Amino acid sequence: MKTNVEVKLAEDLLAEARNFVNEGCANSLDELLAETLRRYLDSHAPQLTEKFILQDVEWGLHGHD
Repeated sequence: MKTNVEVKLAEDLLAEARNFVNEGCANSLDELLAETLRRYLDSHAPQLTEKFILQDVEWGLHGHD
């Protein structure tokens, strides 16, 4: 399932993204933005995992919600 998302981008960033698409580096702006977001989330997953583990440990030690 796909959902429409509205974002506000700096004009120069949008122009650079459109150039990528125009040069054939991505099939569409949608595809480029989705892949960019996917890579960002993948690269930050370890940080999120560590944060959640630390929260679980804190809850287990002290029982605070």
